[in-house]
Amino acid sequence: MAVLQIRTLPDPVLRQKAKRVTRIDDSIQKLIDDMIDTLHADENRAGLAAPQVGVLLRVAVIEVPEQELITLINPEIVKKEGERIVQEGCLSVPGYFGEITRAVTVKVKAKNRCGKQFRLKAQGLLAQALEQEIEHLDGILYTDHLESPEKLFKIEAPQEA
Repeated sequence: MAVLQIRTLPDPVLRQKAKRVTRIDDSIQKLIDDMIDTLHADENRAGLAAPQVGVLLRVAVIEVPEQELITLINPEIVKKEGERIVQEGCLSVPGYFGEITRAVTVKVKAKNRCGKQFRLKAQGLLAQALEQEIEHLDGILYTDHLESPEKLFKIEAPQEA
């Protein structure tokens, strides 16, 4: 298991569509384990999609507070309901966050790391993380949802006393 390097803009891999996983073999299990290690390397991370570590496969891991870690293979959003304004950041767009619109409720279908199909209905931060990570698999970043450049904000480094 290893912590993988996060790809950041303007890396072209972030704009490519990931391929479906056809077999969940040892290489996929290792990728998932490495992605979990990478996700856990920083306490402010909620999710990670395989393209963010340079792998163009439809795999993502998500862990938000008060929830168990979720592994998604070939995930699809089957339904979105409502709209809400959120502040969102991304490991692949370091130093910034943006104000965008996300769904209130998201319904997703995917396979787990054992290959078992499951469905998940989520709200709040989990719904937001699901939307963001699944969009990564299609080469979409949260910055693509900005209504205007004024909705993107630079994160100021804390001042030392």
